[in-house]
Amino acid sequence: MVGRDRWARRDIMNVLPQRRKLPHEVPAWVRAGATYFITICGQPRGFDRFCRQPIAKSLFEAVAFRQRTKCWYVHLLLLMPDHLHALVSFSQEESMAKVISGFKEITAKLAGIHWQRDFFDHRLRSDESFEEKASYIRMNPVRTGLVENPEDWPWQWEPTDGGPGGPALPET
Repeated sequence: MVGRDRWARRDIMNVLPQRRKLPHEVPAWVRAGATYFITICGQPRGFDRFCRQPIAKSLFEAVAFRQRTKCWYVHLLLLMPDHLHALVSFSQEESMAKVISGFKEITAKLAGIHWQRDFFDHRLRSDESFEEKASYIRMNPVRTGLVENPEDWPWQWEPTDGGPGGPALPET
């Protein structure tokens, strides 16, 4: 009977929905320098792994380094205990998936972070306000009851070069 049970479970696993890989390809018609709302989750969910000084410092250093090397332009990055949100523009030199994968790989090695496979991305469309999305991100710790005011949340990173139009965006 033990062997039969094992095969029965295997048959059930074959009919259960399987998580598919998200595409992350940017269509050719999307203008260069588009801004994306990105969410990357740690694994397993539910643990405070990011909002601790040594981990946050490593993440912010990796963000700043990749900003200086023009892999991307992060307009805003906010750490939550088990995930991060960001507004990011990407260079046309490398794919979004490759840039995010490189960030996850280096931070996994340097800070021992375990990331979930893949990430969520949403391109801001013309009818979506950059400021509305930024406000949504900043309000995340308030909505979850971690702070009363978004200004009180210490785990956010913003560029010091004056904002949009930064180093990863193509020259126009």
